[in-house]
Parts: sequence; structure tokens; C-alpha cells
Amino acid sequence: MRTVLPVIILLLTTVAEACADGRSITFFSDGAVVELRAAAVRGIAEIPLPGGMLAGSLRISPERGTSILRVDTQPLSRNTKLEKELNALIEQRSRMEDRLRALATRENIFKSAAKSQSGKAPRKTKSNPDPLLTIRQGTDFAIAQLETVYTARRRAEREIRRIDARIASVRKEGKDATSMTRVVVSPGNGRVTARFAVGGPGWIPGYDIRVDRRGSALVTLYGHVPAPLAGYQTRVSRTSLAGTATKPTGAPLLAGGQRTRLAEYRMPIGEEDFENGPLPSFVFLLKNSTGDYLPAGEAACYREGEYRGAIRFAGLSSGRSIRISTGAAR
Repeated sequence: MRTVLPVIILLLTTVAEACADGRSITFFSDGAVVELRAAAVRGIAEIPLPGGMLAGSLRISPERGTSILRVDTQPLSRNTKLEKELNALIEQRSRMEDRLRALATRENIFKSAAKSQSGKAPRKTKSNPDPLLTIRQGTDFAIAQLETVYTARRRAEREIRRIDARIASVRKEGKDATSMTRVVVSPGNGRVTARFAVGGPGWIPGYDIRVDRRGSALVTLYGHVPAPLAGYQTRVSRTSLAGTATKPTGAPLLAGGQRTRLAEYRMPIGEEDFENGPLPSFVFLLKNSTGDYLPAGEAACYREGEYRGAIRFAGLSSGRSIRISTGAAR
């Protein structure tokens, strides 16, 4: 399943702190529209905007009794705390890389020492009455040092992976830094409503396909959206962001939890075959007799109210047919 507009979810936390009420988000098939109200303080209302906002989508409307005098949008000042942390992490990583290079040198030294000790010919002398013991002790010492090197290298590599993960997280957090729109209004405590669009996967399509004995199926299209966010009213529109201008389909629906029913269609079916053996299977031909395109998504299949399994629905254009069978739709 696709991730549903993660940038919006991150943004809404910031917006919630900046704007006290009147917050809503409307999911479309290819993005979302965020709407929020902001109250001015000493004649200035501040509205944070996401970096993923679609160009030209920002609209700011004055509420009754408020006049907009000027609108300025500026990048937020750099997050010096994040920059300091990032610089510290990069320095830590550089030290770990230096550590690995030093360990590689030590490894080569003790490898050579172990090889040298094991290759020595035993010679008994007054100062070395047991040459085999001396050679074994020298070899054991070199191998023990190698084990210490390998342990230190493993720890350093693990630490580098941890640092890399944190660097990626800090950089992502920095990218999520937004711009700030300052709206100068009159009077000083005036209120405005801002709307803007963010692109990306919006609601995720899902279907119930209910086959009856009349040679037809009731196809219900659902939109799956993120869990409701505190303080935000969530709506779902069955169209795309572009489609709202070219093919309006009525007001967006209030989200019914995370699964909202968007449309129902009665469609003819053919070549129907439902098996009822120990491993039940089914196949039927579904024709899109509506004027709408049905996007790809997961579908649950029923026959006379009995659940018969789930399939991956590949999408279906108006006027075309698709063969649906156990585990697949093509």
C-alpha cells in the first residue's frame, strides 16, 4: 500500500501549533487540499507552508470585517539546532572512518606478525629453551590482537550505520522546513483563511464487488485515508485535483473513519463461474458500463452476501471489460 502524503502529516503538526481552529484537509486521488484559519496578532497572521505545496495553489481569504493589506512569503530561517547536530554527526562519522583506517593498519600488522611467528623454525638456545612454546605464545598474542581489532571494527561499523541513519533523519527534517507566509491585515486582530494544495498519493482506492444472481454486480468504491488527526476535519473527494476544475462531482464527503464510501455502481457481468469445492475459486467478466474510470486497488469479492476472497483490481476504463478470477484481475 502506498504511503498517503507523508509530507502533509508532518506539516499538520506544525500547522496545529500555529493555527488554533478551523483546520481541515480534503484528500483527492492525487493529492490533498489543506485549509486553515489564522488570527492576526498586532496586524500580522503567520501561516506555515510545506515545501511540497503545489505552485500557484495558495489562496488567502479575509473573513468578514478583515481586509488583507499585504502578503509576504519568505523561507523560514535556517534551523541552527539541526545544522549544529548535522555538523556534529558528520564529524563523528569522520572520526569513525579514521578509526577504521587505523584498525585496518593494525590488522595488517598483526596478520604479518601471526604469519611470521607461525613460519619460524624452532631453534633452542640458552635464552629460549622451549622455542615451540615461544612461537605458540607469539602466535596466540598476534591472533588475540586480531580478535580485538575485529571487535573494534565491528563496533565502529555499527556506529557508522547509526550515525548515517541519524544524518538521513536530520537532513529529512531539514527538508521539511517550510516557508512562512505573513499576512498583514486590518484590524490588528483580523482573521484569514488559507487554502493550498499538496501533490502526491491521496486517498487509496479499494472496492467491494458484490455479485448477485441477476447477471450484475454492485461495485462500491472506497477511499482509504490516514487516521483522523486531532483538531482537523477530514474530507474525501472522489476526483483528482485537476478534475475538480474540469469535472466537478459535488461537495467532498466527510471521511467516515479511514474508509469512506465514495461511489456505487451497478455493472453487468458475464462468463460467471463460482466453484464451491474444498478450494473455492471464481471467475467472471465485469463490464464498466458507467462513465467513470475505476482506478486500480484492492477488492473484496462477494457472491450473494458470501465473502469469496480478495483480488488485486487492475483498474478499468469506461466501456471496457475485465476478467476477474481468484487472486487476480486482468
